[in-house]
Amino acid sequence: MAKRVLILIEGSRVTGPLYVQAAQHLGLHTITLSADPTQYDYIEERNGTAIRVDTGSLDALIGECSRLHALYDIAGITGALDSVYANVAKLCQYFDLPGPNPASIERCCDKLTQHQLLARAGIPIPAYRVAANAKEVESAVAEIGLPVILKPAAGSGSSGVRLCCTVDEVKDHATYLLGGTHKRQSPPAILVEEFAQGSHYVAHVMGTKVIGIELADFHRPPHFVFRQSTFPAQLTEHEHERVADVALRSSQALGLEWGPTNVEIRWTKRGPVVIEVNPRLAGAPDSQLVQLAHGVDLITEHIKLVIGEQWDLRKRFSYTAAARLLNPNSDGTLDWIHGVARAAAIPGIVEVKLYLKANTPAVRRGDYRDSIGHVIAASPTHSQTEAILQRAVDLIHWSITPFQTRDE
Repeated sequence: MAKRVLILIEGSRVTGPLYVQAAQHLGLHTITLSADPTQYDYIEERNGTAIRVDTGSLDALIGECSRLHALYDIAGITGALDSVYANVAKLCQYFDLPGPNPASIERCCDKLTQHQLLARAGIPIPAYRVAANAKEVESAVAEIGLPVILKPAAGSGSSGVRLCCTVDEVKDHATYLLGGTHKRQSPPAILVEEFAQGSHYVAHVMGTKVIGIELADFHRPPHFVFRQSTFPAQLTEHEHERVADVALRSSQALGLEWGPTNVEIRWTKRGPVVIEVNPRLAGAPDSQLVQLAHGVDLITEHIKLVIGEQWDLRKRFSYTAAARLLNPNSDGTLDWIHGVARAAAIPGIVEVKLYLKANTPAVRRGDYRDSIGHVIAASPTHSQTEAILQRAVDLIHWSITPFQTRDE
């Protein structure tokens, strides 16, 4: 009998190992297809298989999956990155496997199209304009008013997203996005958005069910690098209903009623405003927080759906879980990190994970790649979890030696 496998298109430094582990617990061998398998050291450590292939090419992926289909029983195909998720959907369709609608994924990943569809459905979103050159950016800012957020019309992980409070900041970042520095689509397009101010929430949706709502906050502006996530958010019943309602209506408006979706929402003076919809599970460690707080393993349940099995989204208990991301304040070489073992030994601390090793570069890009690690805590109450987490974080210290300049 052929070995039953789950094919993963690309991976990630934190959720990748969780997908491999969850698949193995379901009796599946994992095969990761990647343009650069060497970046995923966890694959070999967890006895997975990695194959180099151009994951940006649907033809290349179909060819490789067809070859694997002759050798294995392919139970399902999935991935965790926006950049490849449309191809994941097309592969599932090609091989007649469970998966999301490819057209819905492509529409969602194009932020301009997403905004248009949400607005058409009456979903509250920030005021926005699209611009293709500096003059159009200037005109958009004049109409919306400062401060504004400038972001590429396609992308994820807060890459290229910046809060601009002055005309000079707008000019500088527009030049960056429109020029050759930022990796972008061609031709370039910029979204100029109203800065919707208020508490930031992430609604975790599976199919047509809201699993729960998370509170998130950010490291210092002007970028949007997550600093802490707490699940579940402390909301009144009325507030929870309003956030959950707008999250579900957003998913439906985009045709995302299969599988996982996460909806980012700001609670503003006019109530919940949708910032962004992502057609996938939220990035780590969000899924871990849901499991620790409610006993729902979103990654395992997602894989079950991918391989055609019935998922189980029942809440089993009610704790509070929180994660603090370790974000450096400077670029340079990470010399050392101390206090990890002491922090991990504190009762209530579930995980202390480092993304970088000593004597490696720590480079801030203003996006999800900035963090050098995270700390996760869980307990029966919100206040207790917050205290445990802060106690652990206070024990962790690191040293970064700035890079030498050319003159030095």
